[in-house]
Amino acid sequence: MADNWQDHLAGARMRVDQQFEQQVKSSRFSSQEWGLIMTAVEFEVRSAGDPDGARLVANTAKLEAVVPELGKIQEEMGGAPRQPSGSSGGLFGRLRQYLDGLTGDGGPEGGDDEQLAAARTLTENYAAELQAYLEEQGRWADVCAMAAEAEA
Repeated sequence: MADNWQDHLAGARMRVDQQFEQQVKSSRFSSQEWGLIMTAVEFEVRSAGDPDGARLVANTAKLEAVVPELGKIQEEMGGAPRQPSGSSGGLFGRLRQYLDGLTGDGGPEGGDDEQLAAARTLTENYAAELQAYLEEQGRWADVCAMAAEAEA
């Protein structure tokens, strides 16, 4: 019963996934990496009893477990980690990033921390866009009511 309200989001999530695709392309993550990130994210409605003040948030507590796998996806795809579109550095910046990835410079901890922060930011943006979509469709109050009922 607790997941019932989340099941109710399936259609909205498919629509928002399409709308959000450009943000993923502009990020440091490939679509395969984004898919993995989303498997580790659970959504929560904070203050569900008050639809006007409620907020959809991405619970990213499980992301740390998948961050090491993100690098494996890039390796399997045969490339260095992606730079976000529009980021500075150009060709030389991408080449340096690629070489750093080959030599191990930059340290895995720093890379993992950066990926974790970027993944959290992107999932927060996704949650905000999903909530906005639900509000536009007139479905937000229903989602809040179901989430509040699940909490009780």
